[in-house]
Amino acid sequence: MSHHPIPGVTVLVLGGGPDAERPVSLISAKAVADALTAAGWAVHHAVIDRPSDAHLAQLPGDVVFPVLHGGWGEGGPLQDLLERAGRPYVGSPPGPARLAMDKVATKMAAVHAGIPTAQAAVLNTRDEGCPLGDYPVVVKPVHEGSSVGVHICRNADDWRAARKAATADAAAHPGRVYMVERAVLGDAGARPARELTVGVLDLGEGPEALDIIEIVPAEGFYDYKAKYERHDTTYTVNPPLPPGVRDRVRGWAVDLFRALGCRDLARVDFLLDQAGNAWLLEVNTMPGFTDHSLLPRAAQHAGIPMGSLCGALVRRAWGRRASPGTPAGCYNHARQGA
Repeated sequence: MSHHPIPGVTVLVLGGGPDAERPVSLISAKAVADALTAAGWAVHHAVIDRPSDAHLAQLPGDVVFPVLHGGWGEGGPLQDLLERAGRPYVGSPPGPARLAMDKVATKMAAVHAGIPTAQAAVLNTRDEGCPLGDYPVVVKPVHEGSSVGVHICRNADDWRAARKAATADAAAHPGRVYMVERAVLGDAGARPARELTVGVLDLGEGPEALDIIEIVPAEGFYDYKAKYERHDTTYTVNPPLPPGVRDRVRGWAVDLFRALGCRDLARVDFLLDQAGNAWLLEVNTMPGFTDHSLLPRAAQHAGIPMGSLCGALVRRAWGRRASPGTPAGCYNHARQGA
């Protein structure tokens, strides 16, 4: 794995975006920019909202590292802009990015690949009853990450409150869709299921699964506060698991990476129920890079420090440029002369 800076190549690290996960993106992008700078790369760090093609074209950088989370920045639209501009970038192309951001489509791909995933249905806000019949269920947006907008419903009162909140949020954000998913339970049904995550990297020799990390929140489930605000969540690399679970989960993570057509990196999340069965939760094609984030933590455990990880991803993207003979720095020079 080569990760050293390429002479003359400038990396444009993007953060921000219009999605609900913008605050997380700002932290992640700064961490990536700092790591690349410390590793010797020339870096231009920019915060964006929802840029036009023209605006994006004015930002210098031979390779783009778009560290955005959410439907616009991670789920295809930004990748469309980069494809139109012909600029090499880190991460999945538009089609796979859209599939992975859509939790319903991801579930369908998982089922086709033979990967267990909990029963789910798209929420019709006009229907008062729970489409899955009984409880507990989880109500969450189809196209958001970081546990934004997640509601756990253990009874009819919880359901009515979640449905009301989801209906109001969908009305305030046209196009936002919610889903209802069968809850996966932990010991004796009293505790949340165990939460496992698997980072997948493809640095040129095919996708490989990193070691499993188990997330144990101090209370409740791994929500936004536990991910980014609290400091009492426990992370265990290579946790004790029932026989066969480790290999199955890591294998499923790679299988789904391939089935969706992901590129470079992804994080695949699973839940482990009281019987020791693993269930796919979701896929993130641009995982977080904050000090709480799990893919960089797993990479570090595998002997790949943050700067080396980011550098290897940049080199992989640079190798995909439209014309392999394109010299380093030419995009920056073209912008300066525009």
